[in-house]
Amino acid sequence: MNQILTGQAYRHKALHLSSPMSASNISSNSLPDTLFLTGIPGLEASHIWIAIPFCAVYLVALAGNAALILVIVTKNALHEPMYLFLCLLSLTDLALSSTTVPKTLAILWLHAGEISFNGCLAQMFCVHSIYAMESSVLLAMAFDRYVAICNPLRYTTILNHSAIGRIGLAGILRSIAVVSPFIFLLKRLPYCGHRVMAHTYCEHMGIARLACANITVNIVYGLTVALLAVGLDSMLIAISYVFILQAVFSLPSRDARHKALSTCGSHLGVILVFYIPAFFSFLTHRFGRHQVPRRVHIFLANLYVLVPPVLNPIIYGARTREIRSQLLRMLHLRKDSV
Repeated sequence: MNQILTGQAYRHKALHLSSPMSASNISSNSLPDTLFLTGIPGLEASHIWIAIPFCAVYLVALAGNAALILVIVTKNALHEPMYLFLCLLSLTDLALSSTTVPKTLAILWLHAGEISFNGCLAQMFCVHSIYAMESSVLLAMAFDRYVAICNPLRYTTILNHSAIGRIGLAGILRSIAVVSPFIFLLKRLPYCGHRVMAHTYCEHMGIARLACANITVNIVYGLTVALLAVGLDSMLIAISYVFILQAVFSLPSRDARHKALSTCGSHLGVILVFYIPAFFSFLTHRFGRHQVPRRVHIFLANLYVLVPPVLNPIIYGARTREIRSQLLRMLHLRKDSV
């Protein structure tokens, strides 16, 4: 079972595990020891080719976010609130993609779909908590832009290093608090031997739908978390940008307006990259599950853990002059030393 399976044996194993016979000797109230992730259903023959762009995008995300973190950490001139929040955003991007993509590539390339039940719960917890944390970081970045533009004289007083640390800690604690109940909600369910999940990584509703019991509580709590965490964050970000744009267009200098809009444009681009795939995947997964093919759901689920990490460094690196100049200077010095 632990060996790497061929494509045909992999599909046979998945069918065997999902058949009623495989559950006949398992107590209905017992938790499965292992689960089996099938990858992208209906596209098993193309898994090898699908994994190539996934791997390429993941490597670009690793390189881009690592470079961004290195530039911000090593350059004292970039130790300002906006760049420190950007560093935190890159850290969450690295964590989000690294939690899911290596296992996805193992499934697509090596047919290594087995994962322990507790390991699956751990991956699920990391995915959802890191995602909630990234939403918190984006909200903090919106607050940073609000203070910088609407109250510039008190900017360094309000957003000092101590305040940034408290904001980061609050985001971590909130993420852990809202996601931790998922573990208990999933462990209370009976699974009746159902072990096969059509996905490339573990997420809350994917595991819950393996249960042979009513999962209304899981659905309601999942919706509540989405609305009160990510939904509330997006609403607060939208409200903050109403005030920001009002302040920007009231600036007397055209150059000042252009500079403020340029900085806000980078942040808005990151926000759209983060929220659009997530909300589209969330809404289609819950309300269009029977209209949208399952393979489309899986693709969308992979997009919202891959697209933001690869685009965020590109957006900020291309649009933020300070980061771009510092990165080019570092590359130039490295080239001269060689």
